[in-house]
Amino acid sequence: AGPHKLRECLPLMLVLRNRLKYALTGREVNAICMQRLIKVDSKIRTEKNYPTGFMDVIDIEKTDEHFRVVYDTKGRFIMHRITKEEASYKLCKVIKLQVGSKG
Repeated sequence: AGPHKLRECLPLMLVLRNRLKYALTGREVNAICMQRLIKVDSKIRTEKNYPTGFMDVIDIEKTDEHFRVVYDTKGRFIMHRITKEEASYKLCKVIKLQVGSKG
């Protein structure tokens, strides 16, 4: 379960440690999360394994930085730095799912 499919997401630990270089070890990532400094889609997340996926906004309160998780041209996740105004809305949101006639 969770907000994203397992094959289409990155744990918060990998984002903070490997992509954004805010920590060197998993223990440091855990310390950052437990200080309640990280927001994913404007909700504080303390779980280091929380799945972040396509179009999620990651806010870091202390440094006042905002990132959106998007794909690059080769299909890899990149953390795209955005402004505070841009971080306040989602670009892509599923509102309604329907099955058409004939399945």
